[in-house]
Amino acid sequence: MTRSESDRLATRDLAVVWHPCTQMHDHETLPMLPIARAEGAWLHGFDGRRWLDAVSSWWTCLLGHRHPRVVAALKDQLDRLDHVMLAGFTHEPAIELAEELVRIAPRGAGPSGAPRAASSVTSGNRDGAFVDHPGHAPFSLRQLPPLARGKRSEMSPQDGKDPHAPSPASGAHSFFPSPASGGRCPEGGRGPTAQPPESHDTAPLARVLYADNGSAAIEIALKLSFHYWRNLGLGARRRFIALTGGYHGETLGALSVTDVPLYRETYAPLLMQPIFAPSPDAYEAEPGESAADCARRRLRELRAILDRHAHECCAVIVEPLVQCAGGMRMHDASYLAGLRALCDEYDIHFIADEIAVGFGRTGTLFACEQAGVAPDFLCLSKGLTGGTLPLSAVLTTDRVYEAFYAEHAAGKAFLHSHSYTGNPIACRAALATLSVLRDEPVLARNRELGTHLDRALECFADHPHVGDVRRTGMIAAIELVADRRTRTHFPAHERRGLRVYRHGLDHGVLLRPLGNVVYFMPPFCITPEEIDTMVAVAADGIECAVRGQ
Repeated sequence: MTRSESDRLATRDLAVVWHPCTQMHDHETLPMLPIARAEGAWLHGFDGRRWLDAVSSWWTCLLGHRHPRVVAALKDQLDRLDHVMLAGFTHEPAIELAEELVRIAPRGAGPSGAPRAASSVTSGNRDGAFVDHPGHAPFSLRQLPPLARGKRSEMSPQDGKDPHAPSPASGAHSFFPSPASGGRCPEGGRGPTAQPPESHDTAPLARVLYADNGSAAIEIALKLSFHYWRNLGLGARRRFIALTGGYHGETLGALSVTDVPLYRETYAPLLMQPIFAPSPDAYEAEPGESAADCARRRLRELRAILDRHAHECCAVIVEPLVQCAGGMRMHDASYLAGLRALCDEYDIHFIADEIAVGFGRTGTLFACEQAGVAPDFLCLSKGLTGGTLPLSAVLTTDRVYEAFYAEHAAGKAFLHSHSYTGNPIACRAALATLSVLRDEPVLARNRELGTHLDRALECFADHPHVGDVRRTGMIAAIELVADRRTRTHFPAHERRGLRVYRHGLDHGVLLRPLGNVVYFMPPFCITPEEIDTMVAVAADGIECAVRGQ
């Protein structure tokens, strides 16, 4: 197609399509870009242009576009079974995927009570070095002065190469834990057969419910938690505790536990009223306070909330390690360990929203592994199918499952469904994605890429309009501020991030800042050279944005 033909597609689109999370008026000046195909880390237009997908198309494209193993699985499944309802019927892909998710799910503490080392792959610590154990703080350039670690401002291909080829990293790592031996332990402190937390030695997540997107997964987890307590005769538990700056989706239940005003304020009259606990965001650390210190302080504040409200609450819901849509806010893994302990102490559920951060984004297969904890509900989506089809899963425990298992007349069933629950094609895509993570040294290669990304980001260390540079695993963010010393933010109406977005499109990189936070969450197939391109384009875009161009 020619450029004029591409323009005609854009015109047709704007005549009929209402795009998500978009003020359509912006497209009177902002180009609509038709995409013809994609491969590896690149999106290709109809007119010969292409864009490096630095945000994995809203954080979904985990391994790279059209990964050959995922594509082959999709084609094979289309010749077998397209869809069948999952009520009263089942199929092998749904069963096999549930078995695999249970097998690889985060585990709790080992016999000594110390966090279990879930894998040898970690991301960087705050000083940019790699550690050999989980539980690190988010990376931040050491050159930033102490004031740059205080309060947070408001947010708002290589030709001729296989884009999916793994790097020549030495040796394959065992990222997937082997199946646990023996029976599953119940959760600590719940019920007459429960063992104390220090005896946890097997994965308590044992049951899988399917849905078709992340918001739907959050709805399931919230409803299950409330319904669990109701089935136990504790129907007065109706509230949830969430973190400030957290984001969990845009359906009404998920939006209720979201604290991003851009999404929440308009619909506030329709929403449940949760209790918001202060985020352990390391950017909000006090002067001289480490990320771990900040996490401890926030845990004390959470304890005070639980003292007052645990009796009326169902669960605490968090995004482990990285609060993504709230501005890529990162926290120390010790917060998750402390949260798990508090949830056990106060007999309240822990919901881990790993929809964006799961499947290796933070350096380990699941973010919770870095604290050696397992939640009561684990919500997964986005990268689950490698970015090919919508699918989500909620993992929970046998203890929760058993609270619903009763004769029909008892009225305890969880009557929740989606038409495409457990779609066979989507499940096959997920199985293929997990097989790549299992069989190839993807996470080990990510560690090398993370180190390279750190070096590329050093160009921002002394930038007068950068308040913070942070990284956890393959997620990195640059906080733009009007003044570095005071961290005064740019006025939201100036839309500086939009200028970075425009510059990226003009120079072949898809960047989609969150307000004034420019971030990177590329597919795992990205190369070091592509990382250099990505960061260089972002740096030039930031210069244009801060100069008001």
